[in-house]
Amino acid sequence: MSFQKNLSFRWALPLGAAWMTFVVPGAYAQTGKNEAKAEPDVLVFTDGEKLLGHLIRSTGDKVTFKSDMAGEVTVEWKKVQELHTSQRFAVIGKNVKLQHREEDGIPMGTIAMKDQKIEVSPGGGRPPQTVPVGDAANVIDEPAFQKALHRPGFFDDWKGAFTGGASLVEATQDSTTLTGSVALVRAVPTEGWIEPSNRTLVDFSVSYGKVTQPITPTLKTSILHADAERDEYFTSRVYGFGQLAYDHNFSQGLDLQQAYGGGVGWTVIKTASETLDVKASLDYVSQRFQESASNQNLIGSTIAERYNRMLPHGILFTEQLAANPAWNNSRAYSAVGTAGLTLPVYKRLSLAVNSADTFLNDPPPGFKKNSFQFTTGVTYTLR
Repeated sequence: MSFQKNLSFRWALPLGAAWMTFVVPGAYAQTGKNEAKAEPDVLVFTDGEKLLGHLIRSTGDKVTFKSDMAGEVTVEWKKVQELHTSQRFAVIGKNVKLQHREEDGIPMGTIAMKDQKIEVSPGGGRPPQTVPVGDAANVIDEPAFQKALHRPGFFDDWKGAFTGGASLVEATQDSTTLTGSVALVRAVPTEGWIEPSNRTLVDFSVSYGKVTQPITPTLKTSILHADAERDEYFTSRVYGFGQLAYDHNFSQGLDLQQAYGGGVGWTVIKTASETLDVKASLDYVSQRFQESASNQNLIGSTIAERYNRMLPHGILFTEQLAANPAWNNSRAYSAVGTAGLTLPVYKRLSLAVNSADTFLNDPPPGFKKNSFQFTTGVTYTLR
């Protein structure tokens, strides 16, 4: 059904055998009752069962179809006898490595599958193209295909989560604890069937606590971390990166640590449910402590790994470990490790359980080398 902007109506006074008709600009009327409705896509199984609805996608040897009656169904291509669509799709071959704005040679049009061969009809008098089912890595609807080829603006396509937690105690001792974190990632492109171009990661976390008691010095905890990384891919798995990080840890006497560097990374594992990255870099580090005599400037490296795993029931496990040796002062090495679980609760809200351990081998006198945090909070996921 569509709407047109000018509404015609009949005035109450007849003029002869006809009616006077006035058009009111800006009003709306429903039209198109006789317009042709888009035909549904048709999927026929090898046993003759037929589904009406629309094709969603195909990935590898599986095809996903949304039936008007049965809902979303995912089956193997070998169980499909025929498939006909009225909408346009792009068929991407297994050996095709797409970059942004590269669509030449990709068959696009309505598709008909029979005898395990996909026939793509582009229309406009152009001849159809045939692709064997076994050679088709992905079948994507044309609007989604065109969107994926478009390079987004800097503020588009960010994914990530915001986490916050707090506790308050008022008694003989008054204590307040606040924790929060932001983790954002922007991968270009967002689709896995296009060769990766770049990736931007931004992380921020803060933990603040205060305990007060009459005639007793106030105890304070203040830990802050922020970092950003930009990856530029050489291949689908290997990339160069630049990074920066800022740290403040009152519990270790560290006023501010600044780190700037760059290096090379490798995505060792990359599946729909699991990723593992390892990387190494050369860094400049500036450390400023509460006792200025401990201040130092370091030339060092970062050797790190980052692992993400999607567990059953939508539970996400994340883990990172980084070691930071210093080449101009062998005693000034450091390390950090984090691990966390995100458990879905309701829609985009989840329960987050995280731990972090920061190690400084040479803190000022009177401070411990280790700083351990265990936090819980509520997480809101962007997408």
